[in-house]
This record gives sequence, C-alpha cells and structure tokens, in this order.
Amino acid sequence: MYSVNGHPGGAPFTARDAPREQPVRIEVTDDSTAGNHRRRPRHPRAEVLAPAPWTPAEADGVRVTAVRTFLTGPQGCPYVVTRVETNQPGLYGLGDASDPQRPLATRAVLDEYLGPLLVGRDPADIEDLHRLLLNSGYWRGGSIEHNALAAVDLALWDLKGKVAGLPVHQLLGGKARAWAEAYTHADGADAAEVADKVLTAVGQGYRHVRVQVAVPGRDTYGTAPRDAAEAARRRTRTDRWDTLAYLRHVPAILADVRDRVGPDVELLHDAHERMTPAEARQFVRAVEDAHLYFLEDALAPEDVAHFPELRAAGTTPLAVGELYHDPRAYLPLLVGRSIDFARIRIPTLGGLTPARKLVAVCEMFGVRTAPHGPGDVTPVGMAANMALNISSPAFGVQEAATFRDATLEVFPGAPVPTDGHLLAPEVPGLGIDFDERAARRYPVGAPLEHDRWALLRATDGSVHRA
Repeated sequence: MYSVNGHPGGAPFTARDAPREQPVRIEVTDDSTAGNHRRRPRHPRAEVLAPAPWTPAEADGVRVTAVRTFLTGPQGCPYVVTRVETNQPGLYGLGDASDPQRPLATRAVLDEYLGPLLVGRDPADIEDLHRLLLNSGYWRGGSIEHNALAAVDLALWDLKGKVAGLPVHQLLGGKARAWAEAYTHADGADAAEVADKVLTAVGQGYRHVRVQVAVPGRDTYGTAPRDAAEAARRRTRTDRWDTLAYLRHVPAILADVRDRVGPDVELLHDAHERMTPAEARQFVRAVEDAHLYFLEDALAPEDVAHFPELRAAGTTPLAVGELYHDPRAYLPLLVGRSIDFARIRIPTLGGLTPARKLVAVCEMFGVRTAPHGPGDVTPVGMAANMALNISSPAFGVQEAATFRDATLEVFPGAPVPTDGHLLAPEVPGLGIDFDERAARRYPVGAPLEHDRWALLRATDGSVHRA
C-alpha cells in the first residue's frame, strides 16, 4: 500500500496534490544485486522527446521522475524488476522484465533507452507511451525489447490502479469469475510415480496437473534428474535427446497415468517444441487414450504453418504461445481455428496492453487462455496474469508456480494457490510490492548459468531445440 500527501493507501489523488515545478531527475540505477553499481547522470530536468500535445509541460499532475531496475534471484533464476517512480511521495508502479536467459540485455534496454524516454511524462497515457516506446527502436520488436517494454507497461498499469484506488482487473472491466483455476506439475520415471504425484496434487485441491515423463537415458524436459550423476550431466548438458524414443515411450505412459488417476482430473503435457511436424502428427494420434486437457508446444514457432495438419491428426486440444513475442503471431492460428489454448507470456508479449487485446481476439474465436506462469515469471507478472484471468471470459487455466519462501519475502502479496486456484489481489494496482533490501540478499548467478538448460544435442550430436 502507499500514501500520497497524507492520504491513506489506496486513496485516489488529484492534480492539486502534485507539487509544482518539481525537478525531474534520472535516478541512480542500483546494481547491488549483481555485485556492482552503475551511476547514471543526474539532470535538473529531463528533455521530453516527442511530448504528448495534450499534456503541456507546465501542466500540474503526476509525472514520472525515475525508472529503476533491479536484478535479484530469490527463485533461483534471474529476475529483472522495474520500478517507475513519480513526483507523488510513495507512488510508484512495479513491472516484470524477466527474460531468464538475457536479463542483462533486457536491463540495458530499460536503463539506457526506455527508462530515460519515460521520465517527465504523464504515466496515465499508457496506450500512447506503449506505442511511443515500441516505435522508438526503428528495428523494433524481439523478445528482449518486448520484455523491457512489458516492465514499463505493467508498472504504468500498476500506477493507474493505485491512482484510481482500484485493482487492475477492475480497470479491465471487472470480474468475470470468482477465481482462476490453476495447474501444477508432476513428473516421474514411470506411470506409478507420476500418478502418485498427480493424486497428491488432487488432494491439495488441484483439478489440473501437467505431467512429464522421463525417457530412460535421455535428457527429458520437465523431469528432475534421478541422481547426482544425471544432475551433473544436466549441468554440463552432455546427455542426448532422442525424439523417436520419446514417441515410443511417452504416449503409453500417459495413457497408463490416465487409467490410474481416473477421469476426474485434467492432465496436461508439454512436448516443448522437440518434434518435427511429422513426429508431432504421430504423437497427437498416439496420445488420444490419455484424454489430455491440452498438449502444449507440439510444434516450434518456426513450424507454425503445420498446425492445421496437426489439428487434423487427432482430437487432442492444442496449446501454444509462450515463445511468441509478437501478438500478431497468434492471428493465423486463431483465424484458422488451429489451436484451443493461447499460452500467453505477458512479459515477452510487451506487457498487459497488447496482451489484453490478444485475449479479446481469443474470446472472439473461441480460444481459451492458459497464461505462462512458471517460476521465471515474477509475482508481478503473475499478478498481471491474474488481472486478465479474472476479467476475461476467454480464460481457461493458469500455470501456477510454487514460489519459494525467499520469493514471497522479496515480493509481499505474491499470488499463492489455495485449493488449486488463485485469487486476484483486491488492493489498488497489481497488488504486489517489492522489498529492495530483501532482494539484495539473493544475487543472480553469472551470465550463462541459467542459459545452460536450453542447450541440447540429439543422439547424432546435432543441436536440438530444448
């Protein structure tokens, strides 16, 4: 919660609350969590490029005074957190720029380009600012640029909710449901182990569980190493992947898991883009007996044109999208009725502003959303997911991370599943705070430490998608 000129937390404020002629400054960028400090130059006033003509420079009101970025790793992966500060005491917005494999590049875009462009502007103009920042890079787009843009965008929505005294889902039209169904994860070496974990999750209230099955002797996505030797090979990425072994082994295990857990729990599976189009068609046919809630990422973004054939190969619902950084990449899939679930990752899409428009299009085409929400999305990003989930009729299911105690310490108010579902914060804004002091206690690893998980080779030694 915050206070503005003596108002209690959550109280909206007016232009008369804004101090007149307050200098705008570029703030110090705190890099203490990465082990060094970078000091940005201070200026008595920031030059506002391409100012909005409806906001005269001399007008009273809220203005952005600083954009600060933080690196922290309480979840074990690098988080990039952004705080957009204003000339109102105690009023700031938080954003999520977490690209777990390119955090330093994402942070540089924020510190050197988007942050300085934002200083001096009215944070209420979210649509205008999003378009301005998006177009500020002539060769625009890409996941790094969009993750940085998303951080600013989420912070502006957080600010708008705080100014209005409303949670963000109320700004998006209000509630369409009481809560958001969530799914958790289960993995194992065989059907018995996986089924036991699924039933444990059911006992905790989950009705949806993603199941991943280890392929013997292969570097399998979504499964824990069985012993120290396998963990060491995972670290150096010296194990190999064999898609044919996956095709032979996994469908029967998934069908066995279904028999063991019964029909009342929804099972999901992530193929993680490791198959060719021909292999994916075989897999879709082979998993019919598992009656999956959805099959995720059967094809990579590069193979998107093959989704119509994949749809024709069977009746298993298809989900895709966490790798997409351009919302328009979904359009052929929506228009062609080729998918059933959009796996939206709000940070990578550029924020809540484009994501809410995409969700509206999904609704029009009867496609449901299943937002990406593993541990490498911060609680701020998860709260943005929840604002969409609660307010959109298109919502299907939300991936639920199990946040560590350290993460809950750094992000007070983080969404935590209860009885298999998530509630949207009811406080103004996104409902999440950030403890800068606690964040310093959890430094991130060196570059490439987290990247290693995406490095994979096939049995013949060729590079393979992870």
